[in-house]
Amino acid sequence: MSSNRFLKLAGMTASIAGKTVKSSLKSIAGSDEDRQKARSEMLQTIGIQIADTLGEMKGAVMKVGQIASQYKDVFPPEIAKALEKLQKDAPPMPFAIIKNQVEKELNKPLHELFLQFDEQPFASASIGQVHKAVLATGEPVVVKVQYPEIDNNIDSDLKQVKMALKIAGVINMDKALQDKIFTEIRDSLYDELDYTKEAHNLAIFAKFHSDDDGLIIPTVFHSHSSKRILTLSQEIGETLETASHWDNDIKQKIATRLFRFSAGQLFKLYRVHCDPHPGNFAFRADGSVIAYDFGGIKSYSHDEVALFHRFAIHCLKGDVTAVEQDLITLTIKKDNEPLPADFYYDWLQIGLKPYGFTQPFNLSQHKPFDFGNSQTHHDIMKQAKVSLKYWQSFQPSPKTMMLDRTISGQYWNLVNLGVTIDLSELMAEYIDLPTLPNAKN
Repeated sequence: MSSNRFLKLAGMTASIAGKTVKSSLKSIAGSDEDRQKARSEMLQTIGIQIADTLGEMKGAVMKVGQIASQYKDVFPPEIAKALEKLQKDAPPMPFAIIKNQVEKELNKPLHELFLQFDEQPFASASIGQVHKAVLATGEPVVVKVQYPEIDNNIDSDLKQVKMALKIAGVINMDKALQDKIFTEIRDSLYDELDYTKEAHNLAIFAKFHSDDDGLIIPTVFHSHSSKRILTLSQEIGETLETASHWDNDIKQKIATRLFRFSAGQLFKLYRVHCDPHPGNFAFRADGSVIAYDFGGIKSYSHDEVALFHRFAIHCLKGDVTAVEQDLITLTIKKDNEPLPADFYYDWLQIGLKPYGFTQPFNLSQHKPFDFGNSQTHHDIMKQAKVSLKYWQSFQPSPKTMMLDRTISGQYWNLVNLGVTIDLSELMAEYIDLPTLPNAKN
């Protein structure tokens, strides 16, 4: 880790420690409401500082911030909200650095490798950037170039970020669980930094989706790829924002393909593309979907997928006794006192609405859901405030972190797409939907 990089992160940690002490002193004499207000203000300030510091730095530390912003059950909302700014494209690296990295990795001068190579990237992120190019054969490609020395800083970057968050008191879990959560993040980072693994993933997912009409996965050019360089066929489409203006029948085709993309992988392949950021998809006016970035993949065992399937059925039935036991098995619910049935009913009614179920736990009643006007995320925030007294019974689970990221990411994709669609019929392709009367009655 460079001394400059270390000093920036250490300076951030020291500053956060000072703000935490100051906030604690400020709230000593106040009421519970004053203490809560002071803590919220402190978290907002700390969140902005973390986001600003990480945003200045390429590599694992910025990627950690991006991942953290998607785990709203791990971090306080003030911290997660501030970190959302890290999801935007990062400033690009100078072309001279990119050129040197390509030539170093592929052992040839750039002009011998490519007939044409755009100096300006069309996408840049935390660990690398993507350039359009043309092979000597005339084939148009995109070249994903990893920034130099990124992998050398992962462990030290994570250590500093973890220390800063611990000092701020924003990780509400015991040390053993903290270690599991950060190990999950660390492992996913190392996977994303190995482009040979991504090339392997691309081959697996391309074969799995080969019969899914209108779902396009780029082809790898192994002759122009390495651990830090990935050259792919140039599959171009429109942004999600552009697609949001298309007719609803086209948007339904897109939503259907996004749903089958994630659900099919989970329930049939046991491997899931866990970074459904809108920038990792492109769309065409015929409803086709192009999927990019297969570095962040999570694999599950047969038993884990069976548990997810069983949990989904219990939720759909409204069998809250079974739901609670499933949550304990998933290590989301602590194995302590059981919670009131109404607590689960209220949450299930909110969670089932986007899938088109209009009468809770009466699965014969369903209709299209208007994602463009969805209130589900607002309902979740309201219900979270009502449910605060039960929050100590729950904890983030390493088993479901990546899956949570996938589900919430695809929900927001459909919201931003503005589609109206009945997902219940699609669910039936992967889950045996029981047709039961209202289980609460």
